Amino acid sequence: MKQNIEISKIATLPTRNGTFKIQAFKDGIQENLAIFTDPLPEIPMVRVHSECVTGDVFGSQKCDCGSQLDATMKMIAQNGGMLIYHRQEGRNIGLVNKVNAYALQDQGYNTVEANVHLGFNADERTYDAIEFILNYFNLKKIKLITNNPSKIANIKGAQIVERIPMITEPTECNKDYLSVKKAKMGHML
Repeated sequence: MKQNIEISKIATLPTRNGTFKIQAFKDGIQENLAIFTDPLPEIPMVRVHSECVTGDVFGSQKCDCGSQLDATMKMIAQNGGMLIYHRQEGRNIGLVNKVNAYALQDQGYNTVEANVHLGFNADERTYDAIEFILNYFNLKKIKLITNNPSKIANIKGAQIVERIPMITEPTECNKDYLSVKKAKMGHML
């Protein structure tokens, strides 16, 4: 996200977890969302939540995305902060490729192996949009809600003064997925 960014107005977003403000940021075809409490604390909790239609919308148990999103919204409603909904589906391989990766996982591949088999890196996400949004809201210091060391290393624009773990209850369907995230991607679980 560099120039020619279309920015929406701010609207109220009442949810099952509380009432927030919402603003959209569009750069070309990519659209990201900032969902936040008003006012924001001086050093807000911030979660960069990567889009996961299967987990966030349909409640897939193959991952922990939907449960992380729900827990984050509750945490931010209680403590103040911002959720940046990062529209890079399937670690930025897109929905068609993500479903293809799911099919490979059904055949025994793990999440990393499936992405690599499809010709991608384990994680294709970029974080320029996040830097833009943090700067737009003039957030100089944040408490980052994450287990992902790649997000810690790649998020620029604000000093991370604290990492807040995002731990959810594993399910029978996602325990192997979580083990792979820890062993192969370095997630702090």
